[in-house]
Amino acid sequence: MNARSEQLDAFARLLNIMDELREQCPWDKKQTMQSLRHLTIEETYELGDAILDNDMDEIKKELGDLLLHIVFYAKIGSETNDFDIADVSNDICEKLINRHPHIYGDVEVKDEEEVKQNWENIKLKEGKKSVLQGVPNSLPALVKANRIQEKVAGVGFDWEKPEQVFEKLKEELGELQEEVHKNNIDGTESEFGDVLFSMVNYARFLGVNPENALERTNKKFIKRFQYLEENAKKAGKTLKEMSLAEMDVFWEEAKSI
Repeated sequence: MNARSEQLDAFARLLNIMDELREQCPWDKKQTMQSLRHLTIEETYELGDAILDNDMDEIKKELGDLLLHIVFYAKIGSETNDFDIADVSNDICEKLINRHPHIYGDVEVKDEEEVKQNWENIKLKEGKKSVLQGVPNSLPALVKANRIQEKVAGVGFDWEKPEQVFEKLKEELGELQEEVHKNNIDGTESEFGDVLFSMVNYARFLGVNPENALERTNKKFIKRFQYLEENAKKAGKTLKEMSLAEMDVFWEEAKSI
């Protein structure tokens, strides 16, 4: 048996199990798209964690959990005669073919940037009223900012050089300081948002994913702070009893670990 046959057999096995669970398991029978939604979001974040940790075994497991959710939604859709897993698969196949005319048509592209531009232009031709229409409202703000900037860049609304973005960032920082000095809370919040938006834009020009970068820093901080807590406990002290200078000794040690 070749690899593709094994893959198809494995997917068919999952579909059969889903059918059996939906018919026989009280919990699975009760689920709706609405009840599954928050679980799907949780599974997506768990996959994101595994990817950041570069844990291949965990990535495999989390991909399985997400695949189960896709099959689950398709099963529910088939019960209401709205769609089934074949419709889901065929729709994405048609979309991929339509949005890759440089592979399935006679369009020529020079590089990745032209592919992105074609992608956004094709979506507008498909009936989308705005390039930004496909950005989910419920995305976390940092991720949303990155997607917004990628989308508009795809139709040519972008800076030409990283240096220009960095200058814009410095300009926004200056405006933030002005509002801080005025003690203007609303103005400070607005300008702080502009600074963050500019930082996300600069990250994009540097080839850095801002969400990944911030999460790596979160993990690094957690690891170092927990080292500080553990060593304070070993010294018989609470953090509140320690001076910043004492805490800094452990913090610097944590950096070398």
